[in-house]
Amino acid sequence: MVSKRPVQIFLAGDSTVANCPPHEAPMAGWGQVFQSFFTDEVKVHNHAKGGASTNSFIEEGRLETILESIQPGDYLFIQFGHNDQKPYGTEAFTTYQSYLTEYIKGAREKGATPILITSVNRRHFDEKDNLVHSLGDYPQSMIQLAERQEVQLIDLLVKTTELYESLGVEGSKQLFTWFEPNVHSNYPEGIQDNTHFCEHGASEVAKLVIEGIKELQLPINDFIKE
Repeated sequence: MVSKRPVQIFLAGDSTVANCPPHEAPMAGWGQVFQSFFTDEVKVHNHAKGGASTNSFIEEGRLETILESIQPGDYLFIQFGHNDQKPYGTEAFTTYQSYLTEYIKGAREKGATPILITSVNRRHFDEKDNLVHSLGDYPQSMIQLAERQEVQLIDLLVKTTELYESLGVEGSKQLFTWFEPNVHSNYPEGIQDNTHFCEHGASEVAKLVIEGIKELQLPINDFIKE
């Protein structure tokens, strides 16, 4: 009897998804802890990279690497937006959508399922303690594309916004890489990072992605550890 191969989940994204190097610990992207939520029937391959935009990820050959390995029945989770806002990135309703379409098309041509994931929010509160939306039109653009291309979508922007707001201005710091000086050996000067998660935050955000998988009733739902 031939043993059934694991279902593979490939992650394409930026630093909020990526595996962070040891010298940045406990900074972590949610993809770094994602495998721990699944049984051995699922294998997570995290190709996300700090600084990546939809276009730079393709230009560096990272999508091509994924498409060389992805097989029928596998998944490609796609989360960008933060760096698409930068000068080397894309325009929300034009080039962002056209690059995202390359990921969708590439996965489908290999018999795999693309899943679009809106950007995680940044931790920016205004003077009235309301969370400020800082991702421009990119999340809405992705939602629009998902509808047009009939791609399933996890709205992580909404989910992270609700998470940060539930914890409040002070409480939400526990999700991010925030340290006073001389508290952590990797950050002797201290750090106040409102974009990048610590390991606890990465795990909390990964739980939101798992919640999204359950809501979409994806077949890999069966392999989530309870």
